[in-house]
Amino acid sequence: MRQMVIAGAIALASSTAAFSYGPRFTSPAKTQAAPILAVGLGAERQSASEVDASREHVNTIVSQIQRADYEGDRAALKHLYAGLTPVAQPTSLASRVRYWRGFALWRRAMNGFNESVDPKELEDDLTQAVSEFDEAARIDPGFVDAKIGAISCLSNLIFLNQKNAARVQQLVAKAVPLRKEAEATEPENGRLLWVLGPICWYAPPERPCSQSKALDMLQKGLEQARKQKGLTSDPLEPSWGEPELLAALAWSNLHRAEPDLNAAEQYARSALELVPYWHYVRDVLIPQIQEAKKKPQ
Repeated sequence: MRQMVIAGAIALASSTAAFSYGPRFTSPAKTQAAPILAVGLGAERQSASEVDASREHVNTIVSQIQRADYEGDRAALKHLYAGLTPVAQPTSLASRVRYWRGFALWRRAMNGFNESVDPKELEDDLTQAVSEFDEAARIDPGFVDAKIGAISCLSNLIFLNQKNAARVQQLVAKAVPLRKEAEATEPENGRLLWVLGPICWYAPPERPCSQSKALDMLQKGLEQARKQKGLTSDPLEPSWGEPELLAALAWSNLHRAEPDLNAAEQYARSALELVPYWHYVRDVLIPQIQEAKKKPQ
C-alpha cells in the first residue's frame, strides 16, 4: 500500500512539473520589478487613500509577476515576491497579497524544473509557497485558489522527495484533504481542473483515469475558464487559466497515444494569441508539433 501511495504521488507530482508547464526560456526583455510595497505592520493605521494607493501598487506587482512567469524570468519572480510585503490585518487584500506571494514562488519553482536549478532551491521555493498559500487560506478560508496552489506545490515537493517515504507520506497527508476541500467547494474551477488533469493523465493503471479522461477534464476546465472570464474586474482575484489550459490541451494532443497534431497546433496557437510572449508555447511547443507533422504518420 505504501508503494502504491508513493507511486501515485510521484506521478501526480511529475505530471504537474512536466505537463502543466513544460520548458521555458528567459525573455531577453526582463520584467521590470516594482519597488517594495509599503504595506506592513502599520497597515491598520493607514488612511483610505493610503490603502487605495497600496492596492494599486499590489495590482502593479501582480501584473508583473504574471508576465515574469510566462517569460520564465526566475530572478524577477524572486524580486517581485519580496516586493509584496504581507499586510498585517486580516483583510481581503491581505489574503490576496499572500496568494500572489505564493504564486510568484510556485511559478519560480515550476520554471526552475526546466533549468539546471539545485533541487534544494526548488524545494525551498515550493515550501515557502505552500506557507504563503496556507496563510492566504487561513485569512480567507473560502479562498479555493489558495488551496489549488498549495496542491500543486505539494505535488512537486512529493516528486522532489520521492526517495524519502516518510516525507512523502507527510506531504500526501497534507495534499489529499486540500484536494477534497477544493473539489467539494469549486469542482468546476478551471484552474483546479488544470492541476488535476495531469494527475489523471499520469495516474497508475489501478486508478480510474486515462488520457481520454484527462483530456475531458482539461476541456471542461477550458470551458469553465472561458465562462468565468470577465466575471471579476479585481486584478487580485485569480482569473488566469485559459492560456494554461489551451497549452495543456496542445501538449496532450501531441503526446496522446494517437496524436492529433492539427488539434495540438490549433490549441497552441490559440494560447499564443492570448499570451504572445509565452516562450514555451512559441519557442518549444509549436516547433515540437511542427516537427512531429514532418514525420510519417
